[in-house]
Amino acid sequence: MSTPRSKVLFEVDRCGPVRLTDLARTVGITQGTASTLTDALVREGLIERCADDSDRRVTLLKATPTGRRQAQTWAGAYTAAAEELFGILSGEEQLALTELLQRLADSIDG
Repeated sequence: MSTPRSKVLFEVDRCGPVRLTDLARTVGITQGTASTLTDALVREGLIERCADDSDRRVTLLKATPTGRRQAQTWAGAYTAAAEELFGILSGEEQLALTELLQRLADSIDG
């Protein structure tokens, strides 16, 4: 599965029932791209569309049980890889790296 699709699945699982527009903003993609990615994930049975009880005009996205398991598997693998990669750094070094990466990310965001 592509990285963008895995990010979308992970965020749908993490956020719970979510609107497409909110999902796109969270993942950092356009609404059109989010729509294309969610269509594929719906076809694969990893997420499903459901009505919003408070507003029937709104469609929400939520992970299916299979999608939840897949997202949790990926999250576990990601955590293990990060621990393997960054485990050689001391806590102080990890904090310094995090601060540097955040500074770079902030400079990109504007």
